[in-house]
Amino acid sequence: MKPAPFHYHAPVTVEEAVAQLARYGGDAKVLAGGQSLVPVMAFRLARPGQIVDINGIEELDYARVADGRLHIGALARHARFHDPVEPGPLGHLLSTVVQSIAHLPIRMRGTFCGSLAHADASSEWCATAATLDAEMVLVSETGQRVVTAADYFKGFLMTDRAEDELLVEARIPLLPVGARFGFEEFSRRAGDYALTLCLAVIRIEGGKVTEARIGVGGAEPFPRRIKEAEATLLGRPFDHAACRRAAEFAAKAVDPMNDSQADPEYRRDLVLAMVRRALEKCLP
Repeated sequence: MKPAPFHYHAPVTVEEAVAQLARYGGDAKVLAGGQSLVPVMAFRLARPGQIVDINGIEELDYARVADGRLHIGALARHARFHDPVEPGPLGHLLSTVVQSIAHLPIRMRGTFCGSLAHADASSEWCATAATLDAEMVLVSETGQRVVTAADYFKGFLMTDRAEDELLVEARIPLLPVGARFGFEEFSRRAGDYALTLCLAVIRIEGGKVTEARIGVGGAEPFPRRIKEAEATLLGRPFDHAACRRAAEFAAKAVDPMNDSQADPEYRRDLVLAMVRRALEKCLP
């Protein structure tokens, strides 16, 4: 299959890009890495009349630390995170997660923010953003607004981004020294979309858990933190029994999807397994 006919635009500034989005509205799609957009266009599942290619906007190609956060520009490719982009726990977390994203050729072209814009329920970066309370910076002709991950993800392939807005940056708070993390996902083949995945971040002081973050993706229409499971860990010793207990709460808390890949009960079992395994990777 080939894409339906479209008009191609190649802005070189953010101002040009958002002007084109304002002009064409829902008929326009933004092209960055194209690893999600191009296939759905080729199958004619999407038929945008206007393509706004932002690859010429050099100012959006960065990943840098400022104000206690990692700022990730819209053209930062997945492959940038193969090596830690900052020396602390967050840099190592991202370099671990990225290894599970598809295959190397896709990681060389696809972008971090492109994953957030596409908002696939199985996206590793979407789950990471949800778990770490990332902020998304959206720009339009009328100005800029910042949206938290909890408010940004709305449903399967649905976000809070308006048709005339461009996602220019994601901001992730740095993790404190001593933070532990674990990442686990299940897919039928290496590189396939995950049926369920979990990212866990734990802080331990005085032998007890002082902070717990448990994010699950792939099981529900959008990724989110499982607060019920996190609450079971806070203020308590962290051991294998605690991991199992939190995983059981997470499995009960989710409302799993039913599709051709897995039924709800299978996904619920996967949540139980993925959360337990991710937490066990955080054990001292």
